[in-house]
Amino acid sequence: MRDYGRDRGDRGDRGDRRGGGMKPNYFLPKPVKVGDEVDVTIEAQASKGDGIAKKDGFVIFVKDAKQGQAVKVRITDVRARFALGEMVGDASAAPAAPASGSAPEGSSEGSSESEEVSEDTPQ
Repeated sequence: MRDYGRDRGDRGDRGDRRGGGMKPNYFLPKPVKVGDEVDVTIEAQASKGDGIAKKDGFVIFVKDAKQGQAVKVRITDVRARFALGEMVGDASAAPAAPASGSAPEGSSEGSSESEEVSEDTPQ
């Protein structure tokens, strides 16, 4: 007498039929949130003309961006699998310097410490 697959114990490499194998990534924390401004490079162009960028593997659609552009993007909406953003300017080459480093050139007050802290910032 044939079994006709009645033995449910041997599933092979298919895993459980109830979807227990792969967990969806939309439950994981997102690398961006609404209001964040991030520097990204547009990697591709979407079919409707928006630019496509990624932040830690998370897709960001950027309105009116072109492939190859390095831009600063403000996140306007975050969904389960992607975010929407708008360009707010060109991507900065380095992070913005803190406001405390705005002493005028030539002032000797505290210059040795501030020069050590901000050696790599362009002047």
